[in-house]
Amino acid sequence: MARRFVVEADGGSRGNPGPAGYGAVVLDAETGEPLAEVAEYIGTATNNVAEYKGLIAGLRAAYALDPEAEVRVRMDSKLVIEQMSGRWKIKHPDMRPLAAEAKAIMPPGRVAYEWIPREKNKHADRLANEAMDAGKRGEQWQPKVPPGGTLAAGAPEAAAAPADDALAQPAATGAPAVGWGSADLGTPATFVLLRHGETPLTPEKRFSGSGGTDPGLSDVGRHQAERVAAALAARGTIQAIVTSPLRRCRETADAVARRLGLDVRVEEGLRETDFGAWEGLTFAEVKERYPDDLEAWLASSKVAPTGGGESFAAVTRRVALARDKLIARYTGRTVLLVTHVTPIKTLVRLALGAPPETLFRMELSAASLSAVAYYADGNASVRLLNETAHLR
Repeated sequence: MARRFVVEADGGSRGNPGPAGYGAVVLDAETGEPLAEVAEYIGTATNNVAEYKGLIAGLRAAYALDPEAEVRVRMDSKLVIEQMSGRWKIKHPDMRPLAAEAKAIMPPGRVAYEWIPREKNKHADRLANEAMDAGKRGEQWQPKVPPGGTLAAGAPEAAAAPADDALAQPAATGAPAVGWGSADLGTPATFVLLRHGETPLTPEKRFSGSGGTDPGLSDVGRHQAERVAAALAARGTIQAIVTSPLRRCRETADAVARRLGLDVRVEEGLRETDFGAWEGLTFAEVKERYPDDLEAWLASSKVAPTGGGESFAAVTRRVALARDKLIARYTGRTVLLVTHVTPIKTLVRLALGAPPETLFRMELSAASLSAVAYYADGNASVRLLNETAHLR
């Protein structure tokens, strides 16, 4: 029997249009227990846009908990309820794409809509106002009920998950987990790093960067992508997805996005190294054809592969720039970055403050998960490296 959820959602604008935010809560339909809370300050917007964004966020939260669940949406917005129920036409151009986005999250026939008076929608209204208040202070709203409903509203968020669960919702206190005192640095931006699934070149251990044929996933790789998508859906902590522009990553990201009900953003800085003339060759073939170039490349991060490829130093600058941009965009959130061996190893190396040769001393399997948390004081904490339990 399918699980049944209730999604209560709301949105508001202080000015209409003005500073706006939304809030939504997912409840167990049988017990009324809050299972997840979501809220966000969205800048300047109208009430109706904020209400639709609250609906979308609530449906995504429900989908992340169980994509096969039956959902009843309750809102005090007559407009959203009637339009989503199909009884009113959607005339405003700003509402049409939002309504289409909401309809695409859950399977057809699994969502019903119910209007409720405002006084019965106090939980979602409170969350929306909390998000707007946080935005006014220049802060990111933080949930008191993590996905899964293990905490009651108002309980300390630090108890939301075991300290060793690297992909769990980050705790409110944010010093690296080194075993002694922690400073109150706020919730970190946590990057869950997913290497793409296998391509036809992966098991042959061939150089496959951004200057080659841009292969897609193999049958094995597609299966791996579905397995990791299921594992991430079960954890329920991913709030956004960013991917390298290369095909193998986009296909992996799309598999996860379908399962989580999230959009995918492309970040050019996450692409793999351009291996120049070495693209498509094995290490042994490169050693045979370009022995001096290979030796120089292994000895210095500033040396590029034969034929105008990218040095690891150049890749590091590119990845660090993308990292900083994403940290600023996703402060306090947990984001899935779907990328490649070199960018993931580079992010881990930089987080550890390790030398360039560290890149050659890490194993990173196809469809593996790693994680790094970035704190307000500029420090980082590596939480996970090359996790592949979801593939077994």
